[in-house]
Amino acid sequence: MAPTRQMSLVGFMQAGNTTVYSGSWRHPATEHGFLDQRYYQKLGRTLEEGCFDMMFFDDRLAMPGIYGGSVAEAVRVGARPVKLDLSVVLGLIAGVTDSIGLGATYSTTYYSPFHVARTFATLDHLTGGRAAWNVVTSVNDSEAQNYGSTIHLDHDARYDRADEFLEATTALWDSWEDDALVLDRASGTFADPTKVHEIDHHGEYFDVRGPLTVPRTPQGRPVLLQAGSSGRGRDFAARWAELIFTGDPNVDIARSHYKDQKERIAAGGRDPQTVKMLPMAYTVVGESKAHAEEREQLFLNDLVAPEASLALLSELMNHDFSTLPLDAPITDELIESVSGIRGLVQNLRQHIGDHVTLADLAGHRATLLQGPRFVGTATDVADQMEEWFTTDSCDGFVIAATHAPGAYEDVVRLVVPELQRRELFRTEYTGTTLRETLGLDRP
Repeated sequence: MAPTRQMSLVGFMQAGNTTVYSGSWRHPATEHGFLDQRYYQKLGRTLEEGCFDMMFFDDRLAMPGIYGGSVAEAVRVGARPVKLDLSVVLGLIAGVTDSIGLGATYSTTYYSPFHVARTFATLDHLTGGRAAWNVVTSVNDSEAQNYGSTIHLDHDARYDRADEFLEATTALWDSWEDDALVLDRASGTFADPTKVHEIDHHGEYFDVRGPLTVPRTPQGRPVLLQAGSSGRGRDFAARWAELIFTGDPNVDIARSHYKDQKERIAAGGRDPQTVKMLPMAYTVVGESKAHAEEREQLFLNDLVAPEASLALLSELMNHDFSTLPLDAPITDELIESVSGIRGLVQNLRQHIGDHVTLADLAGHRATLLQGPRFVGTATDVADQMEEWFTTDSCDGFVIAATHAPGAYEDVVRLVVPELQRRELFRTEYTGTTLRETLGLDRP
């Protein structure tokens, strides 16, 4: 008998010159098609062939420009200087796919609730109910300077703003009742005005009249993703998220995080079984374990320039690290002086021990090693994924790529069939919307 619980798989994408691994553009198997619609369409078709629940795109609204006060090094070494408009990219993928969910990152700091609500409601309609929004509260100087902002909210205030942003956005999605559209040619009634509502939201951060200019969507509301790991971030996820993206370095830490987050969800009055927790993972698949380990070493050691690592670290931490040598130790004093560095250092110490240098920290950011790395044959990789999935550590995985599209092709061609053989993953899509694929109720 097949198990009642099957894992979710999500592709972690970038609409730019690299995957989330900043050295991927130098990988000998990478296709440099990041300015060609066919590249993204190929990725969508590949992951849909593998029955992935969804693919979602990370985003930033600026080149990394904090390191040395300039974008020069990020441009020179390809540290994610290219970021395309995600609404266009997802539209192009939607046209060549039928079932896979399509998600994008939009910031609650630099957009407005009406803009986000309309964008994702439009995507949900035009894809037949496959839209998802990855909610982020990120803020750094480079992004702020592109959006005419100079005042940055502190960590908790950003989440307060995000809470209100979600209240306004979900109210806009709900501003049309399901049966508001009439389309009666004879009477001349297009829609029932008693079923289309102004939301009249007036809060600390936003004033939104409504209603939305897009009718109620196939999913009711697009699916909400979130990746906060701090206490405040976990509370925000417990209230809003339907899929939580994590970065736990090993199965024991993941199990503890899983238990904590699910308890927070239950304490907030939601069913924890309806919220999926998916850690980011790299898969490095080879014909033999030795072959896979050889491929892993290329990924780990040879492709990321130190300047790329430092540029990305400076962007993440909103702090210019150009004045420190690479072998500088990450001291407690530095941790206290740089906002947001504490969690990253703690995560890295779990990987390599207490003595962490700037090079370690920067390299960790450039390769995004905070999650597990599954290395070996297809059977080896499936064994590792099964261990995580069956020990209350996760509900599936967000798959990152060492290179594209090849890393995803390896998973679809080799690992997915092994998971299907073990009845741990679907063999076909059985629903029509992303919510149905994820097993989520329609609001």
